[in-house]
Amino acid sequence: MAGPVEENDGTNSKEEQEEALVALIDHRCREVQNLKQRISYYTSQLEEAEKRLHDSESKLARLRRQGNAVSSKDSFRSRAVSVKVEQTVNEGSKPQPYSKPELVIPAVVPKISQNSALAANGAKISNSSSSRAQSSPSHVKNVIKVEGDKNTGNSSLRDSSNTSDRGTKRKLEQQCKEHKELIPLIRSSSSPSQIRCVGSNHICSQHKRKLRSLISCPVNEQLFVTSALDGVVNLWQLQARGSSASLLSSADCVSPKQRRWPEDMVWHPEGNRVFLVYSADGGDSQVSVMNLNKSEGKARVTFLEDKPHFKGIINSIIFLPWDSTSFVTGGSDHAVVQWKEKDGENTWKPKALHRNLHSSAVMGVAGMQQKPIVLSAGADKRILGFDVNVGRTEFKHQIESKCMSILPNPCDFNLFMVQTGTPGKQLRLYDIRLRQTELHAFGWEQKSSESQSALINQAWSPDGLVLTSGSADPVIHLFDIRYNLHKPSQSIRAHQKRVFKAVWLQSLPLLISISSDLNVGLHKTA
Repeated sequence: MAGPVEENDGTNSKEEQEEALVALIDHRCREVQNLKQRISYYTSQLEEAEKRLHDSESKLARLRRQGNAVSSKDSFRSRAVSVKVEQTVNEGSKPQPYSKPELVIPAVVPKISQNSALAANGAKISNSSSSRAQSSPSHVKNVIKVEGDKNTGNSSLRDSSNTSDRGTKRKLEQQCKEHKELIPLIRSSSSPSQIRCVGSNHICSQHKRKLRSLISCPVNEQLFVTSALDGVVNLWQLQARGSSASLLSSADCVSPKQRRWPEDMVWHPEGNRVFLVYSADGGDSQVSVMNLNKSEGKARVTFLEDKPHFKGIINSIIFLPWDSTSFVTGGSDHAVVQWKEKDGENTWKPKALHRNLHSSAVMGVAGMQQKPIVLSAGADKRILGFDVNVGRTEFKHQIESKCMSILPNPCDFNLFMVQTGTPGKQLRLYDIRLRQTELHAFGWEQKSSESQSALINQAWSPDGLVLTSGSADPVIHLFDIRYNLHKPSQSIRAHQKRVFKAVWLQSLPLLISISSDLNVGLHKTA
């Protein structure tokens, strides 16, 4: 096992400081754009509210003309409401005290890249956002602060809301996501749409052993992290609209007792932390938290005290879509465990959702978007849906092959994919409403090996129509759900050795991939 990776050798070069400042400017540009979008949204809402008020006053005036008496008290109330609205308009965006959690409307902020517009005005926007950071909403402030920002003297960004407020905001965000009916499109076309790869660039992963996982940040997709068998987690930032990427920092995340590498990882929905899972063997720590907003006197990587899994590898970790204060882990001990945040940051208490519904290792877990159901897929060939609110199984499905992962569609909230071990039918699509009906199955024939690896992972495109999958071969397989055949709609040769995963970006036509050739691939598409 490689030793810990030093984050800073004490001699920050000019280039490193410049990269850190560029990352900080990019974050503050996004913050300014976010606030501008919110001001525009609430201004339009105010105009609509004024129109409704004037309409009600007109109706009241018509009733009075018809001879219906209205008490002086009601008239006074109407005038008072009008005065209150006028005061609100005059006060503009002055902060007001609230006793209830602040309402968040994330759907107003489109995920469109602002890089070209921001590049020319970066310095100006940076200064503006610094002066407004005190009044920005907590969920906007609670994004990654790149650690190179030491010369500014700013402390780490903190979330000013309490745990219940964050959970409420997360629920509102999920409710604002738009559901799209994609299931009727499955197998509807005899010819798939083609995605053209217009250029690829490969950068060294900086890992000493084979890569394990790749995930992009949920609030700033210019950032992503990679992990490997060396136990190191690297934080990257895309440069030049995805043409390259720079390494911002590295952290040694091996477990304290067994010195194991992370088996799986997930971003916190607020984008300020990464959660990692390990093994339950030898009394080792099972979950760690890598804090990307490291402050003085505080360790960057901390390990949670509780150890709810009994044995074996913890294979999967996900945050629940409806609650940012809760994540779920699935392990080789057949258990699915929910962790709830308690009494502040990094205090998480586990509770087993079930331990005996699977007869073998739980390989993948996921949360459905539209209802509090936790999906789990196991090596026992079972797919389960567990209702968290009522504490019982919603459905159970047995198939002919072991399951290795599960992944809900980002647009159609009823659609999810299960990865299996059957060659040529590795990927299966299901409708949660039909329970045991398989909508479609597709896969690939491997040239290098017949063994099916759980390290090969999938990802949905932002529109929910295409799946990317790694492969035991050096290619990225793409599957258009509208294609009525079982083979890939196309395959992109991406690396020299097996590809573990390829993820899409929302705002850039870009695929990011990792491979056992120790490189990170950046593939521009059209």
